Amino acid sequence: MNRQVIEHDGVPVGVVIPDQGQVKFLAVKYHVWDLDAQRFRSADEAKAAIRHLLDGQGVRPGHGGVAAA
Repeated sequence: MNRQVIEHDGVPVGVVIPDQGQVKFLAVKYHVWDLDAQRFRSADEAKAAIRHLLDGQGVRPGHGGVAAA
């Protein structure tokens, strides 16, 4: 596996790269910075962590902030 772009709601938020038998997430958007440099078993696991983080914050990365409640 080479690097893979990770998107959330159609917006690129980072990449995963192979690292020590896992994949390391490198954030390119502020909203997912909390996950930067974390290792996951797979790209799918990284995507699930991103969904969990962003859905819990009510953030839509392409829209610059917190969604209205």
